[in-house]
Amino acid sequence: MADPTLREYVQVRLRKKWSPQQISNRLIKDFPAAPEMRVCPETIYQAIYVHAKGELRRELGSQLRRGRTARRPRRQPDARRPRFVDPLTPISQRPLDATDRKVPGHWEGDLVIGAAGGSAVATLVERSSRYLLLGHLGRERSAEAVRDSLIATVSDMPAVMRRSLTWDQGAEMAEHRAFSIATDFEVYFADPGAPWQRGTNENTNGLLRQYFPRGLDLSSKTIEDLQTVATELNDRPRKSLDWDTPAERWTQLLCAT
Repeated sequence: MADPTLREYVQVRLRKKWSPQQISNRLIKDFPAAPEMRVCPETIYQAIYVHAKGELRRELGSQLRRGRTARRPRRQPDARRPRFVDPLTPISQRPLDATDRKVPGHWEGDLVIGAAGGSAVATLVERSSRYLLLGHLGRERSAEAVRDSLIATVSDMPAVMRRSLTWDQGAEMAEHRAFSIATDFEVYFADPGAPWQRGTNENTNGLLRQYFPRGLDLSSKTIEDLQTVATELNDRPRKSLDWDTPAERWTQLLCAT
């Protein structure tokens, strides 16, 4: 990458943890009339591992994503069946317009758990735009704390974007009825042992592990820290969005309402 503008573009986005594929495809959108602003993913990898030296190689290489070295064991379908005071509404009753992603305002949620299960962050992802919101919890994972965190997280959201929230059957969502009353969200619950029913959230939580690795005490993260992480992920182009970013799609949705 001899062009200094192209080199700087790639380096800046590697530091933001973009993948080489995301960088390569986003260049086409950002510089449609500049053929010199093109680079394939393989060239980016070679620039890091072959041509970059010393501290630059260590810095850029450390930003590349790494998958798990072993699969996590699957939870048995009946391993977690908390008792809820208010009855659960199953995902089978969720509106059909939530499935095809054409209607905005349908969300998926979960917790990212910190070291030894002693801390957590709440995650909310909008299905059509993949837009991410993070809720502060610290060391508190009770149903009341999750309820209050989620209410605060969506408090500024336009009413038209509050159609549904799909969660798993974890005890942390036992206050789902109170959350619904406070926010006008309808809450639906995925079937036990069926994480693919919340696939968008599961994928996003995987991306979040770049920032919140297993073994990290999440109680040290402030609301501002969480906002910084959410902003960085929302500014990453996604293949599923034709290389738009979640932030761009979210803004389009807001302007259309």
